[in-house]
Amino acid sequence: MTIKHFVISCVFLSLPLSAADLTEAEKLLATPLGQSALNDSSYDSASKLEAPMPSLGCLLHPSLDVDVASPLPGVIAKRPASRGDYVEKGDVLVQLRAEVERATLALNQAQSAYGKRTIKRNTELYKKNLISEQEKDEIIINNRLFDFEMAQTNALLRQKTIRSDFAGVVVETYLDPGEYVGEQPVLKLVQLNPLFVEVVVPARYYGVIKKGHGATVKLGAPWSSEHDATVDIVDKVLDAASGTFGVRLKLPNPKNHLPAGLKCDIRF
Repeated sequence: MTIKHFVISCVFLSLPLSAADLTEAEKLLATPLGQSALNDSSYDSASKLEAPMPSLGCLLHPSLDVDVASPLPGVIAKRPASRGDYVEKGDVLVQLRAEVERATLALNQAQSAYGKRTIKRNTELYKKNLISEQEKDEIIINNRLFDFEMAQTNALLRQKTIRSDFAGVVVETYLDPGEYVGEQPVLKLVQLNPLFVEVVVPARYYGVIKKGHGATVKLGAPWSSEHDATVDIVDKVLDAASGTFGVRLKLPNPKNHLPAGLKCDIRF
């Protein structure tokens, strides 16, 4: 090698190399010991936390799905609620025949009224020492028994009228007026406000989704709308076969505009 070639080689080697000119091995050797591993782990952790979750399929369910039955056997006198009807809490759903109970109540009321008059008359006699303390007590106790019987009859009458425990919609009826009610339900009532959003999430996101977190639920046609939902339940047991776990969210539906059974997409 000539002196000229030696000088050119030294000058070339002394020039700084750009990042594009370095190979992966040269980059690794140029990094101080321990810094590469730290940077890589920080990057992986940050990317997992900051990377958005994919959109997942979901399904809307009623928050309550109840088969309404009667606490007492009997014959249906009328059923004001029919399939598709909206009912408020306390509305009458089914009325059973109650002629016997109403007649018994009238008898109890007459007995109670007679007992009160008897107590009043005998109180005056007791003050005049015309009856004993024991006789007076027996009269008072008998009248109280009449009151207890009347309260029992009233309770039976109330059970003959089946009322709604919540605001909802009747989705199915099983029995009609004139039919006998035993242990079988009379109708099915569902609550649509709020709706429950059920979604199955891959196990790798377990611990990321927590109760109270928000999510966006997207509905297809004809609604083509987005709604906010809140995580209500995160299952504590994973499904080993599918590698997933279940999450339930609450979706407000104040005017019952959205029906249950809709498929949807959700993004946390």
